[in-house]
Parts: sequence; structure tokens; C-alpha cells
Amino acid sequence: MKLNTPDFFKNTVLLLVVLSGLNACHSASTKQANEKASDNETQAQKDSASCCTTHMPSRFGETAGNQTGTSATSQNKASLENMVYIPGGTFTMGGDSVWGRADEFPRHQVKVSAFYMDKHEVTNAEFRAFVKATGYMTTAERKPDWEELKKQLPPGTPRPPDSVLVAASLVFSPPNHPVSLDNAAQWWSWVPGASWLHPEGPKSNIEGKDNYPVVQVSWEDAQAYASWAGKRLPTEAEWEFAARSGKNDVIYPWGNQPIDHGNMKANSWQGHFPDKNSVKDKYYRTAPVMSFAANDFGLYDMAGNVWEWCSDWYRSDYYQQCAQQHIVENPQGPAESLDVDEPTVPKRVTRGGSFLCTDQYCSGFRVSARMKTSWDTSLEHTGFRCVVSAK
Repeated sequence: MKLNTPDFFKNTVLLLVVLSGLNACHSASTKQANEKASDNETQAQKDSASCCTTHMPSRFGETAGNQTGTSATSQNKASLENMVYIPGGTFTMGGDSVWGRADEFPRHQVKVSAFYMDKHEVTNAEFRAFVKATGYMTTAERKPDWEELKKQLPPGTPRPPDSVLVAASLVFSPPNHPVSLDNAAQWWSWVPGASWLHPEGPKSNIEGKDNYPVVQVSWEDAQAYASWAGKRLPTEAEWEFAARSGKNDVIYPWGNQPIDHGNMKANSWQGHFPDKNSVKDKYYRTAPVMSFAANDFGLYDMAGNVWEWCSDWYRSDYYQQCAQQHIVENPQGPAESLDVDEPTVPKRVTRGGSFLCTDQYCSGFRVSARMKTSWDTSLEHTGFRCVVSAK
């Protein structure tokens, strides 16, 4: 079912609301890219921090799932195999380039303790083992509850037909011609039957893709896996420290060289977004984990491939709160979500960018780039990795 057809918008008001607001970071980012770097912080604070999942309502509502961030105790002991020791330390967190958006400022000092991090994103094979052991059913595989869903929608939103209220998820569906970048509904489709087993819809599958990152998983799904594995999701501060390899003043996990200079550095979009991808990096959608060079900590895919869930709630003014302290030690994120653009929709933070990221649009592969996503939303370009606190 394509979301950019006139009949769809006439007949399914709910999904119009869902996807008409998939506003990109493009508007603010493009304006900032034309400013001098020395003017970056002032300009970024003036601009909106709208993101690719703005105006996407919660799928089940606040009463469903694990909203607290506290995982149930797992019977499994975390295996440190395929994990990297991150020594911890103090760093400057926040925006550090002309692409920095308002919610990446002000920059502030953060100290994190040592921890272990998965060297790559959780794969289809790893997630399959979890599902096989537990019988877990992901968010995308469950039918939405209209009574819960409408709590996140404007008053008076009509109930869509039952044919729409089915297990489904969001799939990248590129147009065949240039489009305005202010309406992401032009390249996303709400596809019944799309799930982690069928990332592009029911006719797709993950056969032969055991070493690809699992996608179409919500924050709740990622949290459930982490708990089962005896691990947890990284805090936003841990994630950025690891992506930077503990360094200050680097824009990307590999340093400061622009992504389109030199060797291929990550799985991202090359060409004119979203209609033409030259596939210079050899991958149109996701790539197998560890297809590109690791950063100095030995972590792979900290830029591009898929956005990665963090444990933190998203709050628009959280960095302003952190900046009031001299050094913030092991921040866990705000106590509750608040997105000034959509105050009724509880959101979590995702990091790292995806195969759809480009400097034309969101520049999400920067180490400081942040995304805000409804906790029960699953998308074709979103996955996760886990961490374990070091004793």
C-alpha cells in the first residue's frame, strides 16, 4: 500500500497523520550548511530540530509495553564475545559542525564509566535466536489497538477502516523522480506484513542475511532482546563517547574527512536523495555488519547502515539542563519525554544514521546527530546494539 497515492490520503486519515509528519532534518540542516562554521552554535539554536520521525504518533499508546526503561531481569548471563571494551572517560558532547541542529546544543562536558559494547549491530541471526528461545512477537507483528492509538492523534481524527488497522510497518519506497524533501510520506510506505522477517513487505525475506542488522524493531523490541541477552541498551552519552572513540572535536567516527571524500566509510546514500542512488558503496539498502572499517575503538557501523536505539527518553531541552552542571557523570537521559513539536508523543533517542542518510538531507552519520522516534515505531532503517557495564 503506497502512502503517496491520492486514494490513500482520502480514505485513511490516520496514516496521513502518521506519515505527513515524517519531516526530515533537511530544512534546518540545509540552512545551516550555508552558514559559516563559526556561526554554527548560534544558528543551530535558532533553527528547528525536526527529524525524520516527527509527527509519527505512538502505535499503541503509553499504556502498552515497557515504558520505564527498566528491563526485567534476564536468566542469561551476558556474553562478552564480540563485544569491545570501552575504557570510559570525559568528553565534550554535542554538535560540532555546520550540520549541528538545535537539540545538539549547547555542548557540555560528560563523564562515562567503562563499559562493553557490541562491536556491530545486532544481526538477524542473533535476533532469531532470541525469538526462538522466547516466542517474542515484535511490535510490527501485532495489530494496532485503535483505542490506544487515537490517544496520540488530534481530537476528532476519524477511525480508519479495519483494512488499515493491521500488523504493518514502515518501508522505504523511493519515488522515481525528484521530490521536495519537506514531506517524507513521498518515500515511506505503511506496508501490511512488513516486519523483521520481511523488512520490505511480505514478499521480502531475510534468507541468506544472517549477518545483516535486524531492522523493523521498535524500542520495546530492542529492550526485550537486551534484557534476554543479559545486556542493556546504551545511554545516549555512552553511544556518542564510543562513536567518537573518546575524542573531542571529531565530526564522524573516522575523523573529520567528509563522507564523500576518499574511501567509502559507511553505508549511506550516494546520489540525489531520495530518487537516485548511485550505490557507490555497493549497498542500496542495509549492508552486512562490519562491511566498512571500524573506528579507533574497534566498533563497526557507528555511522550509517541503520539508526540505533538508545535507552534515553528524548527531550528537546535536555542538553540545556546538562550544560548547567560542570561535568555530567553517567547521564541516563531525562526522566520523561518531551518533544516540543509533538508533546503528546513519547519518544526515545536513536543514533548513528542509516543507509538513507546524506548531507542533502539529514547528515545523520555525524557522531553528535540525534533522532527522536516514538518508542513503539519500527522502520526499515532502524536497529540497535547492546552494552554491558564493566565491573
